[in-house]
Amino acid sequence: MNLPLRVGYEGIALLARGLASIAPTTGNKLLETFASRRGVRARFASFARAPGRPLLWMHAPSVGEGLQARPVLELARERAREWQVAYTYFSPSAERFAAGLNVDFRDVLPFDGTGDARAALRALDPTALVFSKLDVWPTLAREASNHGVALGLVSATLAPGSTRRRGIAAALLRDAYARLDRVGAISAEDAERLVALGVPATRVTVTGDTRFDQVWARAARVDLTSALLAPLRGDRPTLVAGSTWPADERPLLEAWSSLHEQHPEMRLIIAPHEPTPAHLEPVEQWATSAKVRSARLGAAEAAEADVVIVDRVGVLGDLYAIADVAFVGGGFHAAGLHSVLEPAAFGAPVVFGPRFGNSREAGLLLAVGAAASVSDAPSLEVVLGHWLEESAARRAAGEAAREVVRAGLGAAERSYELVASLMR
Repeated sequence: MNLPLRVGYEGIALLARGLASIAPTTGNKLLETFASRRGVRARFASFARAPGRPLLWMHAPSVGEGLQARPVLELARERAREWQVAYTYFSPSAERFAAGLNVDFRDVLPFDGTGDARAALRALDPTALVFSKLDVWPTLAREASNHGVALGLVSATLAPGSTRRRGIAAALLRDAYARLDRVGAISAEDAERLVALGVPATRVTVTGDTRFDQVWARAARVDLTSALLAPLRGDRPTLVAGSTWPADERPLLEAWSSLHEQHPEMRLIIAPHEPTPAHLEPVEQWATSAKVRSARLGAAEAAEADVVIVDRVGVLGDLYAIADVAFVGGGFHAAGLHSVLEPAAFGAPVVFGPRFGNSREAGLLLAVGAAASVSDAPSLEVVLGHWLEESAARRAAGEAAREVVRAGLGAAERSYELVASLMR
């Protein structure tokens, strides 16, 4: 990073640190990003670092990257009991996820200024610092490397059109990626793009995506007799729609409503990406206007409802277990498609909107006929109707979906070995 760019970047980090000291604690995501870092340096300093024990520091920006990190952390806990483990995240929305990890220290990552990076490194004194998926913080990487900390990246992926490959972003990040000692890329294509980004070619290997292991393990341990799933089990053809946005719900609800008129036994379980009142209430109002029975998940009426509305987070991965067909949101939304692997692991054919270009897994499912992309309500109605009505076609597509996930297993093992080599 050249000097003017470094000075400007440092200035932005200092400004963000200043805002953290005054930002109010509210439900606003942006303000929480600042407020969550108030006092973070002191929290790091209070960590009880065990002398003489190696420490693995793993960083994942948000929940999605955390899901990729978790299988590696679980293997580390199982096989390297002498290690201490620290886990950091950037988005405050990942706090709840982090609280469920078996680690010795967890907190938000301080803003990427030199002072905070050095303070965090002094407090944790890591043997290795491993990033999940892509985000490598330039100041932290520089300071860690200068202090002899081994640097790694697992489940690494870079979209073909990523802005990181050009302009200011490339100038800002190239040195950070060049400092990485080991990188485990999801695919050979990702490896090539990461090398172009600055990672030395000799330090990159293809290890795969640990999410395949994560979703497979979750599917294997799901309890169909649990209080969550038992009331919803039955013979009704069920569409589970997960991580939906209003832009997804408009064609989805129109298509499902038309199908339900033809097949009143069909049921919809819908889990909005943000289960806030502002998001849930319009779905309930739609159900009332469409004259279909709706109920919130967990209500006594849910077992008989035509539309079950999920009003909590953390349960979608299990709800896919009772899906005959799955609809994954984000494909009609600017943010892009959410994870299609969870329903695929349960053997459910997957449907999504037209914006799936950055999802490698969506492409894998489409290639084997295990998924379909639709552009509007009429095309969605055709696809859903085909799979919900034609059991043989649905079973074939579902088995193809499971095979895609099965073929991707082993990434967690390979990624753990990469991390272990850094710890050595």
